[in-house]
Amino acid sequence: MMKRLQLFVAAFAILASSSLLASASDPSPLQDFCVAINDTKNGVFVNGKFCKDPKLANAKDFFYSGLNIPRNTSNPVGSTVTPVNVAQIPRLNTLGISLVRIDYAPYGGLNPPHMHPRATEILVVLEGTLYVGFVTSNTDNRLITKVLNPGDVFVFPVGLIHFQFNIGNTKAVAFAGLSSQNPGVITIANAVFGSNPPINPDVLTKAFQLDKNIVTYLQSKFWWDNN
Repeated sequence: MMKRLQLFVAAFAILASSSLLASASDPSPLQDFCVAINDTKNGVFVNGKFCKDPKLANAKDFFYSGLNIPRNTSNPVGSTVTPVNVAQIPRLNTLGISLVRIDYAPYGGLNPPHMHPRATEILVVLEGTLYVGFVTSNTDNRLITKVLNPGDVFVFPVGLIHFQFNIGNTKAVAFAGLSSQNPGVITIANAVFGSNPPINPDVLTKAFQLDKNIVTYLQSKFWWDNN
C-alpha cells in the first residue's frame, strides 16, 4: 500500500511539473485549429493571429517545403537560420511549437549568442561537430557547454543566452524545435551595439567598462542578422 502511495505521489509530481512547463509556453488552443490570417481588424491586435474560418482551411495551411536545401553560410558569422514558424505555416497559430534549420560554415561557423524570449529550444545535430552552450541567470552566470556530434541533442532553457559554434573542418547542420509559434530571437551583439536608434554610448561605456571610442566603433559596425 505504501509503495502504491509513493508511486502515486511521484506520478502526481511529474504531472504537476509538466503542467508548469506547459504553462510557460503558448496558450493551449480551444478548437481543432486556428489557421493564421494577416488581418488586424482595423488596427485591433490579438496575442497571436486572427483565425481563418476552419471550413476554408486546406493542406497548404499545414505545409512547408524546403528544409532539405542547404543554405548559404557565406556571411560574417558563417551561419544561416531557416525558421518554420507561424509566418511560414499559418496553422502553427495557437499550437505553441515551431522549428528551425541551422547551417554552419566549416570551422568557425557561429550562431552568435542570442536568446528566445518566448521559447525553450531543443537542438539535434545532423552533420558536423558543434560546441554549444548557455549561460545561467544572475548572479551565478554559469556557463554550461557541451561538444555535440551527429545524433546528439541539447536543450537551451527559455530566455537564457546561448550559442552554437562549428569546431569541425566540415559544414554542420542542426535542427531545433521551439516551444512557441513565434519564439522571437534577440541576438545580443546586434541588440546592444546595433539598436535603432543607438543606445547612448555613455551607458554602454559604463556597463561594459570599455573606452568610449571602442563603444562608438562597435556601434558603427554592421551587425549581421543570420535569421
